[in-house]
Amino acid sequence: MCTASTYKTKDFYFGRTLDYEFSYGDQIVITPRNYAFNFRHVGDMKNHYAIIGMSHVAEDYPLYYDAMNEKGVAMAGLNFVGNAVYAAIKPDVENIAQFEFIPWILSQCSSLVEVRELLERINIVNTPFSEQLPLAQLHWIISDENESITVESMSDGLHIYDNPVGVLTNNPPFPQQMFQLNNYMYLSPKQPRNTFCENLALDAYSRGMGGLGLPGDLSSSSRFVRVAFTKVNAISGESEEESVSQFFHILGSVDQQRGCCEVADGKYEITLYTSCCNVTKGIYYYNTYENHQISAVDMHVENLDSDKMICYPVIQGERINYQNK
Repeated sequence: MCTASTYKTKDFYFGRTLDYEFSYGDQIVITPRNYAFNFRHVGDMKNHYAIIGMSHVAEDYPLYYDAMNEKGVAMAGLNFVGNAVYAAIKPDVENIAQFEFIPWILSQCSSLVEVRELLERINIVNTPFSEQLPLAQLHWIISDENESITVESMSDGLHIYDNPVGVLTNNPPFPQQMFQLNNYMYLSPKQPRNTFCENLALDAYSRGMGGLGLPGDLSSSSRFVRVAFTKVNAISGESEEESVSQFFHILGSVDQQRGCCEVADGKYEITLYTSCCNVTKGIYYYNTYENHQISAVDMHVENLDSDKMICYPVIQGERINYQNK
């Protein structure tokens, strides 16, 4: 399970948690402008926008979980098990395999306006990467600093939804995720006033009671509500340090701890990593379950005209700062 969110201060930020019981061996991967993407059904793309994100690399190909491009568009794929259905190859459209969807969009779109135009002629097809890496059941959030959309490929076709909260989790389908926010319209960061009965002397006996009823469990529906509430009420200064710190606090509201979500006997889903992309500046920040220190990779420090992938290993192991040693 996973959670993705956007955030805006002076710059635009985008990121996600990746919650699972094991890692595929993830890396921060930059695909420079001249790295050749070989798309299974539409041919090679030898020149494109540079991309940075978290990826599993297989056969010298980046299988991105979340990424952004140099032009300010960001994207993440989240589990959508039981609902995701991909199509067969069709004529007169651009047939893009599920695992190619992130690079296909980010390689050539500089805004959500261009993303929407590209989606008008796309068909997300059921071609797996390999026998060892079958189709992942996903839906996607795509964002720039002005708007977000959710893309879902289902049995009845491709759905593209405006995403006004800039948040996505897993199931149910996005319209139902949004609809459930109606159940929480009474939540507020302010202290509540007594509307129960004017003849009863009821008091707010604790701070934070305006958020009483905000779901705190780890289900995808509850995580959607919790991050949406946290994100829309979050306040940060304009500096990079304040903004990045606040973004990690937003997604930290749905952090999954080992032992709280058992998926098989002795196996537990945890938040393997949390990412925060400064989409404006092209900096990819992250931390992991075993390393709370925030690490960063700046794509613009690299040679973005190269034709070779640039990979950085995920830094693991807790970094503790002893002040008296």
